[in-house]
Amino acid sequence: MENSQSLFVTAYLRFLQLAKVIQALPSGMEMDANESALLQAVVLRWYENSPMTVREAIGLADLGSPATLHKRITRLRGKDMLSTLNLEGDRRAKFLIPTERTLEYFSHLGQSMQQVHQSQAA
Repeated sequence: MENSQSLFVTAYLRFLQLAKVIQALPSGMEMDANESALLQAVVLRWYENSPMTVREAIGLADLGSPATLHKRITRLRGKDMLSTLNLEGDRRAKFLIPTERTLEYFSHLGQSMQQVHQSQAA
C-alpha cells in the first residue's frame, strides 16, 4: 500500500515540475488556460491532418460559449498563434492553422519536458 502511494506522490510531483516548466514560457507567449485549451484542440486536429474550421472551434461547447470562443480565436490570431486558411472554391469555410510561432511554442514545451525528464533520469 505504501509503495503505491509513493508512486502517486512521485507522479504528482513530476506533474508539478512539468507544470512549472510550462508556466515559464518565453515572453509574449503567455496564454490563459482557456486560450491554451483551445489552441491545443485546434493544433491537435491540424496535427492529425484534419484541420478544424472556425465554425467547429466555435462549437466546442466544453471550452465555452460560441461568443467566448470567437473572442479567444480573435485573441490567438492577434498573438500570431493562429491563422486562417480558405480552401480554393469554398471561401465560406475558414480553417484554423497554427503559425510558425505556435510551432515554436510547442517545440519549447517539448524541449522543456525533455529536460525535466532527463533531470529525473540522472
